[in-house]
Amino acid sequence: MRNLDLAVGKALALVGSSPEAVAAFLHPRPVGELHGIGSAQERTLTTYGVHTIGLLANLPEATVQRVLGGKAGRLLRERARGVDRRRVVPAELPHSAAAQRRFPIDTLAPELVRSALLSLAVELGERLRTCRQAAKAVTMTVTFADRTQIHRSRQLPGGPSAHTDDLRDVAYDMYRALGLQRARVRAVALRCEQLVDAATASEQLSFDADREHRLRAERAIDALNARFGSGTLGPAASYPQAG
Repeated sequence: MRNLDLAVGKALALVGSSPEAVAAFLHPRPVGELHGIGSAQERTLTTYGVHTIGLLANLPEATVQRVLGGKAGRLLRERARGVDRRRVVPAELPHSAAAQRRFPIDTLAPELVRSALLSLAVELGERLRTCRQAAKAVTMTVTFADRTQIHRSRQLPGGPSAHTDDLRDVAYDMYRALGLQRARVRAVALRCEQLVDAATASEQLSFDADREHRLRAERAIDALNARFGSGTLGPAASYPQAG
């Protein structure tokens, strides 16, 4: 069977060329992972309850165009249905990377939210390092029980990075700064933005022995996950109840 390379924000994946295989790959994914979708467009769609690529694909074209605009609506709906008219450029890398964790039950527990943020940092860090990219900025989206959302963005203070520690720290700082008390959280998402070639990103020398140990452990974990499958090994706290 001939194969089709489909680009979503998350990664490049090899997918069977049948419509059923394309739909099975794309439709369950968060709408924010669709290639080419911007943060404002994602917010607009989720405000209308369109949280997955499948929901976007099944909307009438006229509806999507009213919500997102004519050209943008048509383009994103086509991509949600597995139609991508761009010429394939094998060396092209994604400009952003996003992932989401949705809780089975809306939660008030900050430790569960932190666990979900850590797991997102682990996933996105591994993905960036695999692609040899680094992020200049991170955007966090918190979805509440009433489907309202808060978005926060922050530049990585030490410059572009793909290290889990750096992504985790900025995510924790953004969440802590929200000062949430009794808000029920339904989902959290992170988007790494302004991606650059990791080879062009300068890394500051660290005199923190603990950080150097963690970075060496990170390289070892990457090697094991590359051999045995992503997610095989990681921080214990990153294996939460959020899926």
